[in-house]
Amino acid sequence: MPIIRDGSILVTLADMTAMAPTRTEPDLSFLLDHTSHVLRTQMSARLGEIGLTPRMHCVLVHALEGERTQAQLAEIGDMDKTTMVVTVDALEKAGLAERRPSGTDRRARVIAVTEEGAKVAKESQKIVDQVHEGALGALPEGEREALLRALNRLVTGHLETPVEGPRPARRARQKG
Repeated sequence: MPIIRDGSILVTLADMTAMAPTRTEPDLSFLLDHTSHVLRTQMSARLGEIGLTPRMHCVLVHALEGERTQAQLAEIGDMDKTTMVVTVDALEKAGLAERRPSGTDRRARVIAVTEEGAKVAKESQKIVDQVHEGALGALPEGEREALLRALNRLVTGHLETPVEGPRPARRARQKG
């Protein structure tokens, strides 16, 4: 029953609970956001042990795959321009990568991984694989395979492309 105090109607917790809409589907957003956030924190902690952030790892690994510009690497890593510049600056300061003129377009600069950077990328990829293996290893094998198939189907199908709305959706908390 509502409580009236100073002319204002206060709703009791029981009333609020009764007014809450009934959920008809599992909270997929929470499940994906929470698991993604925890996975990122684990990844950040483990990569931090070797002086990298997940973004630094991403840039190193993808720059080793072929000649790529900062803009291309930013798109792959889902980073804005400013974040990408800061990440490459950190890689250069650590001696792991450097900006060089492109071999195919004089106007463009590519990110070249140093010899030390390639060694660190190999080590960081092992760490990333271990974190992923740990998460998947918490599931029985059949569930692991089913989860990966389902997520891959969503990523390449219904949830492949973000929808533009009047107000951009905030990305989940990201550290590193």
